[in-house]
Amino acid sequence: MRKPAALLVLATTLALAAPDAPACTNILVTKGASADGSTMITYAADSHELYGELYFTPAGVHTFGAMREIVEWDTGKTLGRIPQAPVTYQVVGNINEHQVSIGETTFGGRKELEGPSGIIDYGSLMWIGLERSKTAREAIEVMTKLVDEFGYASSGESISIADPNEAWVLEIIGKGEGQKGAVWVAVKVPDGTISAHANQARIRQFPRNDPKNVLFSKDVVSFARDKGWFTGKDEEFSFADAYAPLRASTLRSCDGRVWSVFRRAAPSLNLSSDWILAVPGAKPMPWAIKPDRKLTAKDVMELMRDHFEGTELDMTKDIGAGPFVLPYRWRPMGFKVDGVDYVHERAISTQQTGYSFVAQLRSFLPNPVGGVLWFGVDDTYSTVYTPMYCGIREVPKSFAVGTADFSAFSWDSAFWVFNFVTNWAYSRYSDMIVDVRAAQDELEGRFLAEQPEIEKEAVRLHAASPAAARDYLTKYSVGAGDLVFARWKKLGDHLLWKYMDGNVRDTQGGVTHPRYREEWYRAIAKDGGDRLKARKLPEEPKRPE
Repeated sequence: MRKPAALLVLATTLALAAPDAPACTNILVTKGASADGSTMITYAADSHELYGELYFTPAGVHTFGAMREIVEWDTGKTLGRIPQAPVTYQVVGNINEHQVSIGETTFGGRKELEGPSGIIDYGSLMWIGLERSKTAREAIEVMTKLVDEFGYASSGESISIADPNEAWVLEIIGKGEGQKGAVWVAVKVPDGTISAHANQARIRQFPRNDPKNVLFSKDVVSFARDKGWFTGKDEEFSFADAYAPLRASTLRSCDGRVWSVFRRAAPSLNLSSDWILAVPGAKPMPWAIKPDRKLTAKDVMELMRDHFEGTELDMTKDIGAGPFVLPYRWRPMGFKVDGVDYVHERAISTQQTGYSFVAQLRSFLPNPVGGVLWFGVDDTYSTVYTPMYCGIREVPKSFAVGTADFSAFSWDSAFWVFNFVTNWAYSRYSDMIVDVRAAQDELEGRFLAEQPEIEKEAVRLHAASPAAARDYLTKYSVGAGDLVFARWKKLGDHLLWKYMDGNVRDTQGGVTHPRYREEWYRAIAKDGGDRLKARKLPEEPKRPE
């Protein structure tokens, strides 16, 4: 994601400082693990400096000799130019017109491999892959050939790539300063299972003779051998261990999010937290799991909403949650008290999300209808996932590139309006999040309920005229975005009215003064001690409460 955020500081007895690094989350759901036979992937693009907007690139036919500029996603810097493909496909956000969707999380990896010689950064890699591919497998081929030919310009990445039939994870890292190309491995998620990654490489051992399910660079093992990072048999080679050795900090802040996805999707597995808490001898988490039941799009949206509730990492349980049980902690995440290092948790739902999505990809529908990017801006817990079909011709103005940016607040921007609501809600979270979630359920519930009829009509139109179907879906998606934008403005007005000055208005508009939670009063009393105790005159008469 653009302009990466700070990685958590190590919170173990080692108390080592972790470097700055990005922090995103991806979930992959295969056809056999979904309730309707769709493939789904998710992406939370998390950064303190990422303006959330919905990118749109129309399809194109390009003349011989045309060139494509490579602009680094994180910095906006032009890295170079490459020959343009003769034909490129339409891309809406992170999905293209053929229902290919791509997301990522940055794992960084070995410092020795930073600064490789090349012009293809990970952001350009994703969007060029979308512009030039009709399937996930083709996207892997396109992306890996690009870095072979033009070199890689980023650190280690885990990239989710899916189409209506398959979901893959590609893990890739450059070869170090002055070195061109990259080493990589891509593994298909077994049908009937789900997988996830969150800023830590997760592909370990993999078969070397199964091209239907595993692809890799020819030097993925030999390069590690040459560097002295691996000495065993080829079949024992682990990509993650060789190129992104584990640290306790990444176990907790990164794999912790994967653990939280798995524990909620498959409670029956009773997955231990020992691995993420760096307990000696703990076994690594599985790369993929079978969920206890097949997942709907709404289920997957909810998997993207998490603060470790109900676990030993629950962010609502310590005094840092404040009087209104706020499950967020402002940066920096690490802090020191009396010479001891501490750290706050890094959950899936976080305040610095620029945008997120759930991509729903379906082989049993025409492409313009089958691919839906359920798109939202700001924090995943309070966003509204709004259906953007992959065949639409334009995006809602409030989500569009150019409407606003990160430099100034704008009432025309969905990103800024959602941030206005959440930042106000953070001040009295336990109360206001109830109102926010009710509005969220109202809108998402409506879109999900409408989906069968909208798609039935779109399929009917597509049979006669694909163009008419695209026009119909464009009108619907733009209207859905406009509806969400208007509703969230209204919600912001309502929350300001209802919770002004620390008061709470009841349903009749009367001002009430709800008490803090009992635990907070106790914390105040303990901290304030005698200074806060109420004083009375010796013969003071009692006053009514």
